[in-house]
Amino acid sequence: MSISLPSQPVRGVHPGKLAINRFREQDHLDEAAVDAFLHERQVPIVEGPRCTFLYRGEADEVHLLHRIVNQPQRVPLRRIEGTRLWYVTIELPYGSRVEYQLELRRGDHTVQGNDPLNPQVAHSPVGSSSVCQAYGYETPEWTQVDPDARPGELLDLTLHSKALRRETHNRLYLPARFRTSSTYPLLIVHDGDDYLNYSAMKTVLDNLIHNLDMAETIVVFSNPGDRMREYPNYAPHARHLVAELVPHLEENYPVLRRPEGRALMGASFGAVASMSTAYRNPAMFGSLLLQSGSFVFTDIGDDHGGGPAFDPVVKFMNRYRAKPRKVADRLFVSCGVYEPLIVPNRSMVPVWESTGSTVRYVEARDGHSWENWRDRLRDGLSWIYPGPQKFVYE
Repeated sequence: MSISLPSQPVRGVHPGKLAINRFREQDHLDEAAVDAFLHERQVPIVEGPRCTFLYRGEADEVHLLHRIVNQPQRVPLRRIEGTRLWYVTIELPYGSRVEYQLELRRGDHTVQGNDPLNPQVAHSPVGSSSVCQAYGYETPEWTQVDPDARPGELLDLTLHSKALRRETHNRLYLPARFRTSSTYPLLIVHDGDDYLNYSAMKTVLDNLIHNLDMAETIVVFSNPGDRMREYPNYAPHARHLVAELVPHLEENYPVLRRPEGRALMGASFGAVASMSTAYRNPAMFGSLLLQSGSFVFTDIGDDHGGGPAFDPVVKFMNRYRAKPRKVADRLFVSCGVYEPLIVPNRSMVPVWESTGSTVRYVEARDGHSWENWRDRLRDGLSWIYPGPQKFVYE
């Protein structure tokens, strides 16, 4: 097992007295002073490991809401006397990235929303959140459009599934230099449109392939119907991938027809779908890329705390942990240290290794978010399907 921790001590950063404290000590505080203080300052104010969150406006109470596990997730802000400026300072380790919102109470009315002083926003299928990029965090360059990288082609692929009893709607990615005379590894991505829309995965693929960090790969971005039904160890879903989707691709596209040329990928419940599909079809897939997998289990009792949606996951994971077997030769596993799923993900690494699988496990100072999963894509994809100088096609 190899472990990557993108954190390191903060060196050469001695912020001294915080900007907010210097402001509070001024002789005269009014809204003009607040204007001057906020001018050209980025909010949150990041000074070494200390991050100051601000709100400007009338309210009876203001709280910072975040989802850092094992920390108070509803933190009160204090109002600076003589102004409408509220603040709180928290410490975040080097390289942290945290999504948050503000909660305002005015009388009996409470509202929750993004930070109006912070332009950094992350989007997801359930909405958006403000983002605090702590000292040391940088958005990876390879997630941004590179004008020198030739773009791959994204095609719609609709396939009727007898197993799922519905039309399946997929996107098919063909690398920029795609040729029918060549042979390509295949990657099937669960929650495909979400990876495209919220993790910039097409841009990432274009860049990694252009830079020879990753082999030229045919990628299917698969989408669920009823996600909470189809993804937690659902036999018809596994049957659709193995007996319908893969044969269709093998018949119509030059994909490798060996386990080492097939990989499954997913995040959260999509990671469970990837693992359970491989479990049901041993020796079919050579690699799995699992991000923040919802690998919830119970060692004692049956109270897993995840609600009814997790019942089939827990049943599957308990059975697997009691009698594990190899699901793939290689597993890339990543998780954020700020999410509750960090514990089951850490716990599963030695279980997978006990079956003879090679596991690369990566942690990030981030949460259960699409940008966390985006930021781990190069590590995972370049390890699953390394550049052409390392990946054997024939």
